[in-house]
Amino acid sequence: MATIYEVAALAGVSPATVSRVLNGAAVSPEKVRLVRDAAQQLQFTPSRTARRLRNQTSELIALLIPDVENPFFTALARGVEDKAQAAGFSVVLCNTDDDPAKETRYLDIANSEDMAGVILAPASEDGDIRHVTDRGRPVVAVDRNTGLNIDSVMVDNRAAGIAATTALFDAGYERVACIAGPLGLEWTEERSLGWRQVVSKHGGGDSLERYLQHADYRVDGGRAAMATLLALDTPPDAVVTTNNLMGVGALQALSEAGITPPDFGVAVVGDLPFPTLHPDAITQVHLPARHLGTTAATMLLERIAGDDQPARTVVLRADVTRGAARPRR
Repeated sequence: MATIYEVAALAGVSPATVSRVLNGAAVSPEKVRLVRDAAQQLQFTPSRTARRLRNQTSELIALLIPDVENPFFTALARGVEDKAQAAGFSVVLCNTDDDPAKETRYLDIANSEDMAGVILAPASEDGDIRHVTDRGRPVVAVDRNTGLNIDSVMVDNRAAGIAATTALFDAGYERVACIAGPLGLEWTEERSLGWRQVVSKHGGGDSLERYLQHADYRVDGGRAAMATLLALDTPPDAVVTTNNLMGVGALQALSEAGITPPDFGVAVVGDLPFPTLHPDAITQVHLPARHLGTTAATMLLERIAGDDQPARTVVLRADVTRGAARPRR
C-alpha cells in the first residue's frame, strides 16, 4: 500500500502539503493537481498517518545528539524542547555517542514510528540519513553539517577559533597551541583553521604542526593532549581547546603539572561545565547552544507545517569573555 511519503515524493511536495490537500486545507491549485494525480497513480488511500499529519498536537520529534552529558548539548536540547512543546510536540532524546551505527538505528526508529521530523547533530559527515529524507521526513542539522541539501543551524566555527586565539595573543601570550577534535570533521577543521590563521599572523607558522593536537572531544582526550604539549622541548605558554570538555581535561593536566592560569593561558570554545578557577583566569567563547536549539526547532516546525522553500543555513555567532592578561615576569 502506498504511503503519504510516496505520494509526496511523486508529486514533488512535502508530506504536510499532501495532508492539507487530502483534508481540504488551502493549497495552490497546482499543488492540488500534483497531489491528486500522484495519489491516483499510486492508488493511495488516506490513512491514519495523513490524519496525524493534520493534527500535529500528538506528533513526536526525534532529537539526536552525540553526548547528553555535555552541557552544550543539554542546553541545545532544552532549546529544542521549549520551542517544540510550545507548538504541541513532544521530543524524543537520542544519545548517539558520535556512533554512526547508533545514529542509523535511531533514524530507523523515527521512520518506523512516523515521527514528524528529526533534528540531529550528525555523528559524522558520512552518516546515512537519506533513508529519512527520501521518505519526505523533515530533517534539520544542528551544530554540524551533513553535506546534504537540508536545513541547518550552525555556529561560525572559524570565527570562534579566531576569537579564542586572538584573545590569548592580545593577553600577551606568545606560543599558543591548539587542542582540536578528531581529524576530518568540518566543525573541527574550521575551529582549528581559525587558530592557524591567527598564529600565522603572529609569526608562528613554523610551529603550527608541533602545537596542534587532536583529541576525542572528551575530558580524558583533552588531558592527554595537554600533557603531550607540556612535554615538548619548547612547550606552549597558552592553549586553545575547541570544545568545553577538552578544556576541562587541559586544565586538569595543567593542575597536575603545578601550573595555574593565567600563568599559562587557556581559551575554551564553549562554556566550562564545572569551573574551579576564577572566571577572569580563562577566556571562554560562549556558544549559543540554547539559541541553536530553538532555531532548529523553529525551522523544523515550519517544514512540518508545509514550508517547501529551498534549504536554508542559519549561522549564529559566539560571544567572548576574555581572561586575564599574562602576568609580567
